[in-house]
Amino acid sequence: MTTVDVHGIALGVESFGDSDAPLVLLAGGTTMLSWPDALCERLAAGGRHVVRYDLRDSGESTTTDPEAPAYTLRDLAADAAALADLLGEGPAHLAGIGVGGMVAQVAVLDHPGAFSALTLVGTRPVAPGPPDDDLPDHDQATMGRLFTRPMPDWTDRAAVTEFAAGGAEILGDDPVAARAIAGRIWDRTPDTAAPVQMANQMGMVFSRLDCQPRWRERLPEIEVPTLVVHGRRDRFFPLGNGEAIAREIPGARLLALEEAATRMPDEALGEVSDAMLSLG
Repeated sequence: MTTVDVHGIALGVESFGDSDAPLVLLAGGTTMLSWPDALCERLAAGGRHVVRYDLRDSGESTTTDPEAPAYTLRDLAADAAALADLLGEGPAHLAGIGVGGMVAQVAVLDHPGAFSALTLVGTRPVAPGPPDDDLPDHDQATMGRLFTRPMPDWTDRAAVTEFAAGGAEILGDDPVAARAIAGRIWDRTPDTAAPVQMANQMGMVFSRLDCQPRWRERLPEIEVPTLVVHGRRDRFFPLGNGEAIAREIPGARLLALEEAATRMPDEALGEVSDAMLSLG
């Protein structure tokens, strides 16, 4: 892992595969560890140079004030385009997961020349907050259980990992995997202050981010090959969000993962990597 300077911001990055191969740029949601190691390795074995990175205020990227971010969604999109350009390997296949998928949609719309393909995983076509009337909202019973739990002691690694495991059980994800990933995220977090830890573990900075203007109405402008991956059991961004994206981006393919919730299970990674590699 290393950091790369983009727009005066340090972005934490990690590379897999041959740097002379076509570039696949993975926008974290919010840390790079949202993207499974095994998926990165599969893409690299398929002849791609894979670079996953932390969004601002997460991981090894510049951390300022996650409670009052002085940047917008479009700044994060510009970061992705600038990073692709800095790596100097031609237009990149950009992939975003969760809130990183929102970044990826805006990046391809605002900087079309920087990207050759687009993959969107477990995301939706509108900003955080109430969705459009035709889009399914978060499952309210699940959200009630998820967000009424007491916050952990963010200075206690074990407490944070148990909190993550409990959240995974509520969402229908693997608690063992969630505990392990939360531990790795905690180890990479530069500060144990609660806002910083929450930004890394829960992506709370996105609830405070300026995401205007809307971009959903512009999705038909996307011309690059697009793959939309979504878990059928996703209670956070239910499947209808992915279906809407796939309908509105011309020629997009929807890959619905039968047994997946918010995280891609290990048994689906081969199917996902094959689908991503088929985009070019």
